[in-house]
Amino acid sequence: MVNIQEELSFSLKLLKEEWKEDLQQYRAKFAYTSISDRKEQGVCWYPVIVKKSKIGMGDRVILELDRTDSNQAHVFQSGKSVSIFSNQPHRQSQEYAAHAVVNFVKKDTMVVTLQGDYLPDWIEEGRLGVDLLFDEASYREMEFALKAVQKAEKGRLGELKQVLLGAQLARFQKGKFHKLSYLNQTQNEALELVNNAQDVAIIHGPPGTGKTTTLVAAIEDTLHYEKQVMVNAPSNAAVDLLVEKLCELNVNVLRIGHPARVEERILAQTLDSKISQHPSYKDLKKLRKSAESYRSLGQKYKRNFGHEERMQRKRLLEEAKRTKEDAEHLENYIVYDIFQATQVVACTMVGASNHALKGMNFPVVFIDEAAQGLEAATWIPIMKANKVVMAGDHCQLPPTIKSIAAAKAGLSETLFEKAIKRQPDSSKMLTTQYRMPSAIMGFSSSYFYHGKLEAADNTISHHFGEDEPVLEFVDTAGSGYLEQQERNTMSTLNADEAKFALDYLEMILKRIGIATLKQEKRNIGLISPYRAQVRKFKELIFESYDYPNLRAFEDLLTIDSIDGFQGQERDVIIISLVRSNTKGEIGFLADVRRMNVALTRAKRKLVIIGDSATLATHPFYDNLLNYIQENGTYRSIYEFLSY
Repeated sequence: MVNIQEELSFSLKLLKEEWKEDLQQYRAKFAYTSISDRKEQGVCWYPVIVKKSKIGMGDRVILELDRTDSNQAHVFQSGKSVSIFSNQPHRQSQEYAAHAVVNFVKKDTMVVTLQGDYLPDWIEEGRLGVDLLFDEASYREMEFALKAVQKAEKGRLGELKQVLLGAQLARFQKGKFHKLSYLNQTQNEALELVNNAQDVAIIHGPPGTGKTTTLVAAIEDTLHYEKQVMVNAPSNAAVDLLVEKLCELNVNVLRIGHPARVEERILAQTLDSKISQHPSYKDLKKLRKSAESYRSLGQKYKRNFGHEERMQRKRLLEEAKRTKEDAEHLENYIVYDIFQATQVVACTMVGASNHALKGMNFPVVFIDEAAQGLEAATWIPIMKANKVVMAGDHCQLPPTIKSIAAAKAGLSETLFEKAIKRQPDSSKMLTTQYRMPSAIMGFSSSYFYHGKLEAADNTISHHFGEDEPVLEFVDTAGSGYLEQQERNTMSTLNADEAKFALDYLEMILKRIGIATLKQEKRNIGLISPYRAQVRKFKELIFESYDYPNLRAFEDLLTIDSIDGFQGQERDVIIISLVRSNTKGEIGFLADVRRMNVALTRAKRKLVIIGDSATLATHPFYDNLLNYIQENGTYRSIYEFLSY
């Protein structure tokens, strides 16, 4: 029997190790370094110019920034916290720095939302730059959650701790259940499990099996007998997808979180937006304006004025205070009114600690992509739950962890993974997948899912013709296409393999027919495990003149890392595995769960490009190569070297 108190103590220790390692890596890139060093490390844009500024949702200031020095790679992405600074002698003071959140980054343009509600006057002074900030708040919330779970002996959290960590059996109570016609058998069985579970239900959804469809159906079904539930996921993108699906069903959803971290298409569901659309919002704005007006008038009076002036100043400031309190009361009423009308509260796992949710509890908490969240983060929404429903796949991407030692010691094992092992009766695996033909699906099904996956009938038509194989491996062994290290980031790339991958993709496009592909809007994914290779692809396509056909497909072409493709699919997928060396080193390609994601994104054609001599030193890739020789098309680079 697992001693769960000791286990939680150890989990807390590992979390602190990860926190320390993450902070050390940040400081190594950032602290005590010059602007030029930070630019080299990819954690600073400098100089930048303000191209546009506007007032966005919730009266927040949005800036569009352009960098003038575009040569360096960087690690900025949507949702990250940043500091905008003016390069003045005293820029480290608060007067010369403003915190913001990144909305999105595209090439040399970054759009950010300021944390404050006004544009600093120093924005016009000196030369501006943007620094990446370290996110310590998330670690604090995770630490707080783990400690709270440790202490919980009684109450619902104490019971859920016992169940989820396997010290107590999960309970079920059979209730009324009606199958849904649009769900298949295992999806309906998962829905029934959610309906009957009193403590926890787990939906195990391998690639293409309709996990999100099933989870949304479970949420909608639960709302027939519960007034309000909470929905979470580790990432903002995953939360936004659920919000979009629920809105399509006319469910009243409230998206908690900073508007800069929310997709534009669902901004209307955010708290800021709903406050601004509330019938009482005009009154709130008037009160805020009056309070500011009284405060401004009161501050005009100086201390050396006479008694009458001092009394007038006191009256004005007291009126400002009263009016501000009235505004706060009205805002609290508006927020309360919005929550009363809300059926689903949606946020990230860490976002469940948002002050707007303070003191709230939910009869059911749904957690999507639960196998991607650190255990400590997963406990944050569970602290507000009476019952937990988790959906995910522990055979796909694990959480991102900076500390290799902590990951090996057990930090990479999620609460989803623990619960599915310790409460097997609480889980249901979906087995019919609708994305890939059986040749693409087969290896993943055999290696990860005990051969239980079935390709639905619709996948029989998922191809580009009888003469175009759905699965190919192009072996670069012996070609001399060797890996290199990217100087700034130390990420790995393979320039020759990148060029070949693009050449081969163009050949495929011509073979299938460019006009046909465009007319049918067939989309393409270029994937690599390494971000340096992703950057090389983008450089070759968009900064050279060698690939006009690929540039013409820009709207239908996505180039990203494997992590960026989780949960997505494309008609054609090209994977560049990069690693090619005499030592047989494959780095984090050894994380086979990551490769499971890459191998299961394609709907109609999957092409894998790699060096078999390097890859086959690992049993996973040796098995994959054997599978392709039996079920796909194995090709050697020597067939193409004359091209």
